[in-house]
This record gives sequence, structure tokens and C-alpha cells, in this order.
Amino acid sequence: MKKLKQLMMICALLLAASPALAQRAFELNLWPQGAPVESADAADTAKVHVFLPEKPTGRAVLICPGGGYGSLAMAKEGTDWAGFLNNMGIAAVVLKYRMPHGVKEVAIGDAEEAMKLIRRNAAGWNVNRADVGVMGFSAGGHLASTLATHSRGDAKPDFQILFYPVITMDPAFTHKGSHDNLLGTNASRKDERLYSNDLQVTRVTPRAWIALSDDDHVVAPANGVNYYMELYRHDVSASLHVYPSGGHGWGILPRFRFHNLLMMELESWLRSF
Repeated sequence: MKKLKQLMMICALLLAASPALAQRAFELNLWPQGAPVESADAADTAKVHVFLPEKPTGRAVLICPGGGYGSLAMAKEGTDWAGFLNNMGIAAVVLKYRMPHGVKEVAIGDAEEAMKLIRRNAAGWNVNRADVGVMGFSAGGHLASTLATHSRGDAKPDFQILFYPVITMDPAFTHKGSHDNLLGTNASRKDERLYSNDLQVTRVTPRAWIALSDDDHVVAPANGVNYYMELYRHDVSASLHVYPSGGHGWGILPRFRFHNLLMMELESWLRSF
């Protein structure tokens, strides 16, 4: 009888705890009432995967995976980062944004709405509205830096973390696939300049942490380096990390030769402010 009572008590405690545990990780439709700008692919929907830490510090990071604005590396450049951030008390919100198919407002609108969503839910998610950053990889780095240099109000991040980012839309230095998928194959010079985010840096651009490999032959290292130089020129706090090798697209993969160093440097930077 005593063992039965103990078993019943354990079951009751587990049932009581389960709703709280279920709320630690969940998925939301970004546009439940329909997106203001439709995608060319009607089946493509924007979502966020939310991961809340057990001991929140109030900080949150919106994560934008890469994929040349044509696909998304949702694991190594998205959801796999949740544990690292949550262990630091940081809420991780991974964005599954829609592919633009030449209509830039689709992906950019998704990212801006995701930033606003985090701030709208700040109280319930234990987030400080003034401590919401953005993290982006490759084309997702372009999307993240677009928020940092173009967005205003609740859509603007407080800091940015960029991995081997596409920054420029200048045909001489850009990643062609990202350029064509975002702006179209017949993009205007005006749009190419407007979405060359190194040219959009101002003194109010948020602080940045940038990482890339010297031997990246997919996205020219000049993208991230030039962005850092513009941040420096405008007195914006920034940290640039160029690793000798690794190529492109390593994300959080442990097989990246400098993975441990990368994680230590990023954690140190996140704890510095």
C-alpha cells in the first residue's frame, strides 16, 4: 500500500509538471490570419520554433537559418542552437521564413514579424524587450543584417550574430543564388545598393559578432569583413572572427575544426554585455 501511494504521488507530480515542460518548446504559426505579402509558393508557411530556458536571463535571440534564400538548414543553423543558448539562460526562437522567389518583402516581412512576436510575448516568455538579438547564417546572415540596418521599432534587434554572412548584393561580391532568389534575376541597381547592408550601416546599427572562414569559396569573406569595417568606421562595437579553414556552412557542427574555440568566443561575447 505504501509503495502504491508513493507511485500515485509521483504520477500526480509528473502530471502537474507536464504542462510547464510542454511550454518549454513549442511551435507557432507566424501569420495565423494570413501574411500581408503572399509567397509564390502557397504551401510555404512561416513558423517559429520557440525554446525557453529554465532559468531565463531575459535575453532572447531570433535565429535565421541559411540556404541561399532557396531552402533552410533548419537543424545545424537553427534548432540545434537552442541548447547552447538555453544553457546561458537565453530564449531561442528559430524562424522558418518563407522563400522570397524574387519578392524580398516575403522573407524580410517574416523576420520583422518574428522580432515583433518575441517582444509582444516578452512578459509571458520572461524576455526583456530591450535585449532581443538576431542570429543569421549565410543568406540568413543577410536577413539578420537587413533587420539590423533597415528595421525600426520593435522589428529592430538589439544585437546581431552573423556566421559567414551574405552582406552585399553587388554582383561582383554577392552570393549569386541569394541575390537572385531575394531580388530576382533582373534586380535594379537601386535594390542591389539598398540591400547591400554594408552600405546601410549607421551609428545606431546594433553591436555585432561576426564569424567566417578564410577559405570560404561559397560566400566571399569580403562580405563579412567589409561589414565589420563599416561598423568600425561608424563606431559600432563589433567583433570579427576569421578562422583559417572550414569553408562554408559549418553551423554548430562539431566536425568544424574550430568548433570549441568558436563556442567559447561566442559565449564570452554574449556574457560581455
